[in-house]
Amino acid sequence: MNLPFLGPRHKKHPALPADPESVAALLSECDLLRAQAARGGIRLDDTPASLEALDQMVPRWRDDAETLPWLGHDAGLYLGTVVVRTVPGAAWRISAGGEPVLRLVSGREVEVVDAGRQWAATGVPELSQLYAEIAEV
Repeated sequence: MNLPFLGPRHKKHPALPADPESVAALLSECDLLRAQAARGGIRLDDTPASLEALDQMVPRWRDDAETLPWLGHDAGLYLGTVVVRTVPGAAWRISAGGEPVLRLVSGREVEVVDAGRQWAATGVPELSQLYAEIAEV
C-alpha cells in the first residue's frame, strides 16, 4: 500500500560524487577530529607526521561515550585521507555496507574506519603504525 503522506517506503542513500578527487575531499573533512587536534595544539596537514602527533595526543575523548565513536570514525577517515594523498594509487571505495574503504594499487582493501574506532577507544593500533604498514605494500 502506498500512502503518499508517509513519504517514500525506502529512502536511498545520497550518492557520492563520481570523481575520486571529490570523494577524497568529502571524506577528508573530519571536523570533530580536526577540532580536537586543534585544541591539543596539533595541526592536521594530511601528512604522516600529523598521524604521529595524533598518536601522542592526550585521549580526553575516551571519557565521553557520545564523542568516542564519532571521533574514531573521523580518525579512520583521516588515516585514509593521509594514505590517499601520499601513497600512489590509493583510492577510496564505498563498500556494499556503505562504509568507506581504502583500496590500494595492489588490490588490497583496508577498513580504516574500524581501525580509527579502535585507536580512539584504546590507542592501539597507532595511526602512524597503521600508515607505515599500509604504505609498505
